[in-house]
Amino acid sequence: MRNEIDDLALSLEKLHFKHLKCRAGCDLCCMDYSIFPVEFSYILNELKKEKLTLLPANHGKNNACIFLEDHTCSIYEHRPVICRTHGLPLLYMNENNEWELSICELNFTDYDLNEFTTKNTYPQDRYNSKLFLLNKNFIDETNNKQYRETDLIPIKELAEYLTRSD
Repeated sequence: MRNEIDDLALSLEKLHFKHLKCRAGCDLCCMDYSIFPVEFSYILNELKKEKLTLLPANHGKNNACIFLEDHTCSIYEHRPVICRTHGLPLLYMNENNEWELSICELNFTDYDLNEFTTKNTYPQDRYNSKLFLLNKNFIDETNNKQYRETDLIPIKELAEYLTRSD
């Protein structure tokens, strides 16, 4: 699923390149998000494989992601799904069962928002549903009673797990 998301994100980046201000050094979106246990576990395992055990320099100051170092993501290769889609036009169903578009305030400043369609936006609900089901299976298969299928874990808690000696 991560590869599928990355492929879609890359195609949308190419399509909308002239409107995206997201470049190296832009970290407006890099916050302490919370993620499903399945993603948390995956990222933790990947960071342990890389022997990343030191606390990141940024300890979540101003609600920034703790893995943001000098305006750069220090876990970029293993970043969560939410981080893989930042800057892209996101289409989702709001509380009133109406389609809503979410875009970064820095992007698409000179673009007719009526031109967005299901073909040139990221279908956030579709991938969030897939991620939810993966998480449910993960919790069921690992018999992990610590979490429920709707629980989310702050990314900053990865640092705590990385510093453990177990």
